[in-house]
Amino acid sequence: MTLKEFKDSLERFPVIATVHKQMLEKAIVSPAEILVHMNADLLSIEEDVKAIHESGKYVLVHIDLAQGIAGDKTSLLYLSSLGVDGIISTRGKLIRQAKEMGLITVQRFFALDTQGIESIEEMLTICCPDFMEIIPGVIGKVISRFSSRGIPVIAGGLIESKTEITEAISSGASAVSTGKEELWYV
Repeated sequence: MTLKEFKDSLERFPVIATVHKQMLEKAIVSPAEILVHMNADLLSIEEDVKAIHESGKYVLVHIDLAQGIAGDKTSLLYLSSLGVDGIISTRGKLIRQAKEMGLITVQRFFALDTQGIESIEEMLTICCPDFMEIIPGVIGKVISRFSSRGIPVIAGGLIESKTEITEAISSGASAVSTGKEELWYV
């Protein structure tokens, strides 16, 4: 998958299904075109990626939460060899390495206070992810501040209603990620 294809997919359907293993089948049949595997594990990731791709969807792995898959360059090479489309991580080094390998990169940030927001500014200049995910995603003020930087923003965390999806997108987010199943059909 190219970055353009990923962005085109988000334009068609800007809700990303954030799933744990037990919800994978439901996400596969949802209209969401992009899935984030939140608890991938070494024993089943190959099968999961295959099932997701066979359904015509893209898959990102939250590598910080993956079980049995260390957050290192070898793990990135392994995931890439399985056809994973990209990763999500809070770790700048992994973002840079994944980007060098041609994977889509989403760097996750927690916008909890002013110091945290200033830290985001610094990390963006160092890591240059393809996308940034700001948590919690219900804060339009922070989304607006960063959406003007030219790096598309994915709003994630605490998204519990269609109104919050609309607010995040109208604040400048390119997409919204949610684990709330009923919102995958919005």
